[in-house]
Amino acid sequence: MSTALLATALTVAGVVAAMPAAAAAGCTGTNTTPVAIPDNNTIESSIVISGCAGNASATSSIPVDINHTYKGDLVVSLIAPDGSAYVLHNRAGGSADNIKQTFTANLSSEVANGTWKLRVQDAASQDTGTLNNWGLTVGTGTPTNDFSIAASPTSGSVQVGSSATTTVSTTTTGGNAQTVTLSASGLPSGATATFNPTSVTSGSSSTLTLATSASTPAGTYTVTITGTGSVTKTATYSLTVTTGTPQPGIPDVDITKVQAHLTQFGTIASQNGGNRRSTSAGYRASVAYVKGKLEAVGYTVTEQTCTSGCTSGSGNNLIAEWPHGDSNTVYMFGAHLDSVSAGPGINDNASGSGGLLEAALVLAEKNPTMVNRVRFGWWTDEEQGLNGSDFYARTLSSTERAKIKAYYNFDMIGSTNGGYFINHITSAAAAPMKAYWDSLNLSPEENVEGAGRSDDYSFEQVGIPTSGYAAGASARKTSAQAAKWGGTANSAYDPCYHQSCDTTNNINATLLNRAVDGIAYTIWKRAVEVTTPPPGCTASSTTVVNIPDNGAAVESPVTISGCSTPPLSSAQITVSITHTYRGDLVIDLIAPDGTAYRLQNSSNDGGDNINTTFSANVSSETSNGTWKLRVQDVAAQDTGRINSWSLTV
Repeated sequence: MSTALLATALTVAGVVAAMPAAAAAGCTGTNTTPVAIPDNNTIESSIVISGCAGNASATSSIPVDINHTYKGDLVVSLIAPDGSAYVLHNRAGGSADNIKQTFTANLSSEVANGTWKLRVQDAASQDTGTLNNWGLTVGTGTPTNDFSIAASPTSGSVQVGSSATTTVSTTTTGGNAQTVTLSASGLPSGATATFNPTSVTSGSSSTLTLATSASTPAGTYTVTITGTGSVTKTATYSLTVTTGTPQPGIPDVDITKVQAHLTQFGTIASQNGGNRRSTSAGYRASVAYVKGKLEAVGYTVTEQTCTSGCTSGSGNNLIAEWPHGDSNTVYMFGAHLDSVSAGPGINDNASGSGGLLEAALVLAEKNPTMVNRVRFGWWTDEEQGLNGSDFYARTLSSTERAKIKAYYNFDMIGSTNGGYFINHITSAAAAPMKAYWDSLNLSPEENVEGAGRSDDYSFEQVGIPTSGYAAGASARKTSAQAAKWGGTANSAYDPCYHQSCDTTNNINATLLNRAVDGIAYTIWKRAVEVTTPPPGCTASSTTVVNIPDNGAAVESPVTISGCSTPPLSSAQITVSITHTYRGDLVIDLIAPDGTAYRLQNSSNDGGDNINTTFSANVSSETSNGTWKLRVQDVAAQDTGRINSWSLTV
């Protein structure tokens, strides 16, 4: 059968399918395969353009050679790769024969590469013909440079004086990559926007930090992110500013220190075959790392060997107890320390393990008065069936089991496209965890995906109340969740779940930060003595004081008056400082008699900002009088400001 006859035979829904498309490397192509044009019917012939960069030309040419006995019957159209139709000939020419003509069309809105079709319709009866050949030249291949811009996450909530971050990504959508300069507008008063870096090559990303001050009013603001190159593109970020946590005096956990733990877990994996599986040297090195940190600050640390139910060769559980508070009322916090074999397991679950470790170190650093006991657990062999935590829970005596009033679990708390999920969100155990996230207007949801799939289930099975945070695994984010939390709808919460790409690049720092701060909040609410200071024994300042680069110390005063009690051995100094390199700063509390109490020395800490509560023993001082916060930048190239601070003596 000839090609033309075969083409006539392949008629579907009135369209006769042309034979295989002619492929063209470059911006020009031809198809010389004849196609019969049946009477009162439609045929198509294809050309594939490849290797032609950018969009088609505004003066694209289409030479057409058709034999036909009545060309006034014909409608000839060019069909673009996206399906758009460009009519070249519309039943003109009456009874004349044939079309042998080069047409011109403006195809500049179309991508040059792809399958183009010439569609020929015989729209009346009694005449037939043949498409002999046709060609297409879509341009010279000179592209229009273009890019797109997006922010992820698209929204965030911060306390007054704190910062939010989002990743601003650019993509080259046409032509060549170009330099894109980034800026932000629509910020509330007292807030600043910083891009790192300030300009990128399209296809690259920048981190946007939105820093608020004590003077920033609470509310929700739409921040417009503008990328300027050969064209200008915008994206938006919704910033919610809140007035603070439900309980002052609870410390903010430094996210950069948590990230340092994650980096160390990644290094351990890379040095031990690429993973931290429970049976591996990488797992045992992870146990040693956590154990060393905890023992150094005074925890009672034990390793528990799993003698039944665990994979053969599994490493030990690690249990650490802060040896203060009522030992008959224990609140336990845990995370699995092992990874799968496929990769280093940074979100799953160095995020939970590292966040828990830093919360434990902050508890030791602050050393508050404890009313209840806090115990931490890092579990082995979770990925093989919750085996380490199951062994711990089921081997507890009934007496020891009764002492544990609640267990809190943290598994995958930094998912890149994650959400804010709480285990048993309506339970009494979950109340402080939900209260903290509610204070940030995060609208958390029940952790449906994680039910029965992590170590909290082991404690549930022996009757211990449980809760915990999670950010999601392989389930997909809904459109409603993307609208309120940001991220990509219909994509997995963690696209690297149980894969080799679960590295330190697979972490949403904003989610991780809010989860770890919620851990600290829950520890303080469950186990720390929170007292209300006597009237007159607290003072604060919200006057912004600029900190000059490598310059003289600046001071911010507050006055305590009417305080009838002597100062404490653990006075609380809550500080909010915005600074681009906090390791440059030396911070002192100056008593009314001029005595200086060092709160922070300069260091190599390259993180931004200080939002924390310091403790100082000022029991030898008089409560009433003018106290000062003194801050000095002792190195070059970075500046900042004191946003606010408070003192409880």
